[in-house]
Amino acid sequence: MHKKTLELVILALLGALLVVVQVALASLPNIELVSLLVYLYAKIYGRKAFIPVYVFVLLEGLLYGFTIWWMTYLYVWAILVVLSIVTKHETSTFVCAAVISLFGLSFGLLCTLPTLIIGGPGAAVTFFINGLPFDITHFAGNLLSALVLYYPLYLLMRRLKAVSYGNSI
Repeated sequence: MHKKTLELVILALLGALLVVVQVALASLPNIELVSLLVYLYAKIYGRKAFIPVYVFVLLEGLLYGFTIWWMTYLYVWAILVVLSIVTKHETSTFVCAAVISLFGLSFGLLCTLPTLIIGGPGAAVTFFINGLPFDITHFAGNLLSALVLYYPLYLLMRRLKAVSYGNSI
């Protein structure tokens, strides 16, 4: 298989993995591994992490509908990719934990933009305040997942990339 084709297939599969992980944990309110995996994808693949992220976003829309929450996914996950790329050279578990837990805490605020545009400031403030318990849970879940899973997954993903592509990518 051509190197670029292999890379595209792997990146698409990583996007599908985000959906699988999200669906598997959907019964837990704002406990998710998508943030951790997106962070890792950006660490390992740099800007190419946008491919699995937008595969995930498209699949989420196909599964659950292209509604107002879906529009937020178009930019919210890109923000996490950018934050991860900015901290790309920091491999510390604590840096990852800080980035994705603060991302989880701010997720509701980041998602208020469409509500602000469509419903105005009152609707946006109401949306944000109603979501605070979920944002706090999101913070705690992301913090715990980073502290427990970041380093083993980081090593695993680096090894998988090396095995899949060789050391040239």
